[in-house]
Amino acid sequence: MHITLETDYAIRIVDALARSQKRLDAKTISEMTGVTLRFSLKILRKLVAAGIIKSFKGTQGGYEIGRPLNDITLGEVIETIEGRFALNRCINGEYACSRHKDHCCQFQKIFYEISNDVRTKLYSYNFEDLTKK
Repeated sequence: MHITLETDYAIRIVDALARSQKRLDAKTISEMTGVTLRFSLKILRKLVAAGIIKSFKGTQGGYEIGRPLNDITLGEVIETIEGRFALNRCINGEYACSRHKDHCCQFQKIFYEISNDVRTKLYSYNFEDLTKK
């Protein structure tokens, strides 16, 4: 199990904006993070849609953090790109187990518990704390 490269890049982009504490254009973000400009723009659109960052048009345009850093968590950035974290597809509602139609099995309960623990941990890290390190 791993996060996708897109999610890794999204984390880098938010971190770069958080550390810069100013408005940056997409080209600068791309150079700072090592993410191609085209892929950066795709990720930036998702982050803007989620309200994690703000975009500004025009000659003074660019991107900046959209909320206080202590309100933006690692979990939120990951789930903005990946969707809700689930250890196994049987707990996210997209897949119905054919073995237990009327109730969940003991593994589903365990996977649900682990997924909640991981989500709780990911949401405990905010970018204010992460940029201090």
